Amino acid sequence: MRIHGAVLEQIGRPRPYAESQPISVGELELAPPGDSELLVRIEAAGLCHSDLSVVDGSRVRPVPMLLGHEAAGVVEQAGSAMADVPVAQRIVMTFLPRRGQCPACATNGLTPCEPGSAANGAGTLMGGERRLSRGGEPVNHHLGVSGFATYAVVDRRSVVPVPADVPPEVASLLGCAVLTGGGAVINAGRPQSGQTVVVVGLGGVGMAAVITALAHHDVQVIGVDQLADKLDLAMSMGVHEAYTPDQAREQGVKAAVVIEAAGHPLALQTAIDLTAPGGRTVTVGLPSPDARISVSPLGFVAEGRSLIGSYLGSAVPSHDIPHFVGLWRSGRLPVEKLVSSTITLDQINSGMDQLADGHAVRQLISFP
Repeated sequence: MRIHGAVLEQIGRPRPYAESQPISVGELELAPPGDSELLVRIEAAGLCHSDLSVVDGSRVRPVPMLLGHEAAGVVEQAGSAMADVPVAQRIVMTFLPRRGQCPACATNGLTPCEPGSAANGAGTLMGGERRLSRGGEPVNHHLGVSGFATYAVVDRRSVVPVPADVPPEVASLLGCAVLTGGGAVINAGRPQSGQTVVVVGLGGVGMAAVITALAHHDVQVIGVDQLADKLDLAMSMGVHEAYTPDQAREQGVKAAVVIEAAGHPLALQTAIDLTAPGGRTVTVGLPSPDARISVSPLGFVAEGRSLIGSYLGSAVPSHDIPHFVGLWRSGRLPVEKLVSSTITLDQINSGMDQLADGHAVRQLISFP
């Protein structure tokens, strides 16, 4: 079938992307789903820094590649082995398929699935195939999803069914922003009642960590970011305090749990500085591969502090997404507030500029 999608043509083109146009929007061919795959009509997709990191070259992937890894949609066709996901089922797509049989999967979310990671790096679906093409030439999949399109074929292990009452704009953000930021809080940070949680970097993932901390625990929540508008938004979300990094240091902020969600070495340095003795620094951002920080090992040993990496929120999507749905349905997790604007697919390059400038929380592409 023919679909409309956004394809990254070349990595590392200069900014502004609205002028250099690294992403082209046009027609592609989509092959039918295999036995363990689903054809999904995309309803909504979010722009995330993991998309931008491919565009700017921080995360090198094979091109051409149909981008987009944070999306939700409705199943329109299921492979012959897919009796558990019926047609018309709304699903959330997740950017790390889990086979469930490798040693990494046995860690209950602590480490990424090895076959899933290999497929993501190769630009294929879990079974090794590519269902996308253009002019007879293959087009790579982005993290098993390729959600910046009207339709997608995905492996069953890349989706989690959700009830029909979860609207697309909420469902789409559950698969990345909430799963990554919120999962980092509940799975890696694990704050206890009476403790303080600091979130450094208040983009989509950071704000998701904020609202999850506020939903789950009787804790004080502090937001840290360089941009005043992000601090204002965090206060409107309900944080108890909001500071720039310098202000946080001047105020002597120290927390039992500090989540770093900016993907920048200076942000991680700030997060470490704000971690109290005995506390956990949880880093979820994806910086450039050559980024480095300088820390004193003595501080970790003498003060009993921990530095924890958390990929996909250390989550098992089939378990954690239903938990977040329950929090949203109860009114304790206002996922809708993470959406800063809605754009069209044709505005994807300028949307990447907005993301790179740091002013957007979550831009959402809505598909009619």
